[in-house]
Amino acid sequence: MIRIDGSYGEGGGQIIRTAVALSAVTGTEVTISNIRTNRPKPGLKAQHMTAIRTAADMTGARVSGLRPGSTELIFSPRDISGGHYNMDIGTAGSITLLLQCLMPVASAAQEPVSLDITGGTDVAWSPPVDYMSHVLVPVLSAMGLECSIELYRRGYYPRGGGRVTAIIHPSALRPVDLEKGTGMEMRTEMEMGMEIEKEMGKDKGKEVGNEPCTVAGISHSSNLPPHVARRQADAAAAALEKAGYSSSIDTRPSSFPSTGSGITLWCGHAGGSALGKRGLPAEKVGRAAAGEIITELGSRAAVDVHLADQLIPYMGLARGGSFTVREVSGHTRTNIWVVEQFLGVEFSIEEKKDVFKISL
Repeated sequence: MIRIDGSYGEGGGQIIRTAVALSAVTGTEVTISNIRTNRPKPGLKAQHMTAIRTAADMTGARVSGLRPGSTELIFSPRDISGGHYNMDIGTAGSITLLLQCLMPVASAAQEPVSLDITGGTDVAWSPPVDYMSHVLVPVLSAMGLECSIELYRRGYYPRGGGRVTAIIHPSALRPVDLEKGTGMEMRTEMEMGMEIEKEMGKDKGKEVGNEPCTVAGISHSSNLPPHVARRQADAAAAALEKAGYSSSIDTRPSSFPSTGSGITLWCGHAGGSALGKRGLPAEKVGRAAAGEIITELGSRAAVDVHLADQLIPYMGLARGGSFTVREVSGHTRTNIWVVEQFLGVEFSIEEKKDVFKISL
């Protein structure tokens, strides 16, 4: 059994998601104590319970302490089974945070796994579904993870009701080294080794920070006038242009049961997003998302600060890899600690000029 202190480091739900995922993949029983004890409402929430319950269904696990507000959990997994699983978080709880827990588990199954999830697709304190599809999944694909995410309807706070289907195939993960170069290139260790001789004596090309990329994005809304999504997109495009970046931002107004708006931008391994709320002008929403990605693209880092923590469990399972990031967040350090407890690996964090390099 492995014992995890849920109050360690950042002390939030990420510890639960990563610990349960790695418990399932390694077949190791885990006890998590002090769950979210530093939060205003400590213990398990609906989103955490849905993730744990589904992970238990996928692994035939015995679970103790699975109830709202519980601050201690024991998860004892068996073998991972493929198949189709339906989940309804029942609130606007984040679908993407649920997937953070279940995708590593599904990738270790012997058969494909289909996850049909109802909840929040664009909610505070979690990656928007467009970020997961356009920033995270491409990196995981390069690491060997076969995964597709299909958005059927968006769900905003407080109603939720969004629906996403993710299909994950059995996958053998491999290390990748992420570098910031022309096109934010990403290469496996093997590919890098094959290119060393060819690159000797040649220019490696300008970094994206010196040669601006084209930022893509989606500005969306539901049950609001169509001009809301357009104003978000226009404000983001104007801010990006002022910073020297061209952009191509789709506008997608809709009429889902849930009401809300938001915008997600991406380029390579960097993203930026913002959510609308009552009384907040659409222009401020667009500029906020643009500001996030401009900060990331202006750095010498290969990945943004949010992608960094999400990659750590997959690096651990791949037993290698590296990337640079402009800042090592509490989420990243906490995820490193949890992964090291389960997999017996040791990450290194090296401070370089303007960036940090995280390696395994």
